[in-house]
Amino acid sequence: MAKQTDLGIRSYTFYQVFPRQHSKTQDFKGVIKDLDRIKKMGVDVLYLLPIHPIGEVARKGSKGSPYSIVDYYAIHEDLGTLEDFQALIDEAHQRGMKVMIDIVFNHTSRDSVLVKDHPDWFYKNSNGEFANRVGDWSDITDLDFRKQEVWDYLTNVLIYWAKMVDGFRCDVAPLLPIDFWIEARKAVEKVNPHLIWLTESVHFSFIKYIRDMGYDCSSDSQMYEAFDMCYDYDIFDYMGDYLKDPHKLSRWLEEIFRQEVVYPKNYIKLRSFENHDQVRLRSVVRDHEHFMQMLTLNFFIKGPAMIYAGMEHEVSHRPDLFEDDLVPWNPKQSVEKTIERLAKLKKQPLFVDGNYHMHHYVDVAVLSYTYQNQFMVGIFNLENQEEVNVPLIDGNYTNFMDESTVVVKNGKIQLSDQPIIIDTTKEHIK
Repeated sequence: MAKQTDLGIRSYTFYQVFPRQHSKTQDFKGVIKDLDRIKKMGVDVLYLLPIHPIGEVARKGSKGSPYSIVDYYAIHEDLGTLEDFQALIDEAHQRGMKVMIDIVFNHTSRDSVLVKDHPDWFYKNSNGEFANRVGDWSDITDLDFRKQEVWDYLTNVLIYWAKMVDGFRCDVAPLLPIDFWIEARKAVEKVNPHLIWLTESVHFSFIKYIRDMGYDCSSDSQMYEAFDMCYDYDIFDYMGDYLKDPHKLSRWLEEIFRQEVVYPKNYIKLRSFENHDQVRLRSVVRDHEHFMQMLTLNFFIKGPAMIYAGMEHEVSHRPDLFEDDLVPWNPKQSVEKTIERLAKLKKQPLFVDGNYHMHHYVDVAVLSYTYQNQFMVGIFNLENQEEVNVPLIDGNYTNFMDESTVVVKNGKIQLSDQPIIIDTTKEHIK
């Protein structure tokens, strides 16, 4: 893993914003107006989808995908000016939040500045036409990383933005040479050594698909050579399988814990159960109680948690990436106070440096952290069970989530539909 990785990132809460869909004004100023509410939830990092002009050639939908970029150095005029963007950064910083932007280097729009000025920098098909390696990404064309000029240009783009922002989320970064990311990070660190580097590492099936086509695609383990943090897509499909079939819960939980041994000791996984590419969690869980069990588990698993704007209101509709489709905010279903409580809990040192264990993974998830003399247990009744064994000696404990009393008798506790987190000492370990 990159030498500069700050393990304190494990305690962060990220908040993903699609500026075009976030407010009625659909711009940076609309996000600024929401910063106090966002900060109150305990958010550490504001992560923005791409902020650049969108291509018109082969555009998807009426508004186009923000991932079809015309100019890496420009701001989309609908979002505001560079000064407006800087104002957003300044306002976030004043509230103690960092700002992360989306970096999309695998491809550009088919009418980008680079297509016009440097057509030789792009991948071509057998007919010599601009093309891309992934079939349904018809609105973009892939850059050719066999050319050093491409490396140099894009590194300079990173340096430009690194003087303003606090982090990069790098879109489908495994499709680019890992050596590019290693070299680019070294160059960028001379300007800003404190940037957070997040890779959108990809699903196993996608890695296999790209490799079978004859191209390179890095695994998560490789990506840690350049990045601080990877996506959770290596196990995301297992979660999807569980939400369709309760009998597959144990496999997903086992895969979560397997990450402890297949990645470097100082690995960081961004824990996100929904984002702009995935369905809303609320649309695939059984009910509110199941949603709350999952939400709380998302914060308790080792690694920083990410909320996709709208999740805090149990929004079930995923905003359209290619149209105007505002987040249907619903304050009456707000779980912001729960997120605030969990984000605060996440700041405890044991979530950064503690030993992490999974004790039970059938129907109920029982996980724990041990750090110095502290012992914390999370119990998540995902499948409506009545009781479960816990690694605590008999006695009365307090549930961090609602201050209720939890009784451990004969090594077991009675379960309800509420998540349970018990913060105690090592003397109470069974």
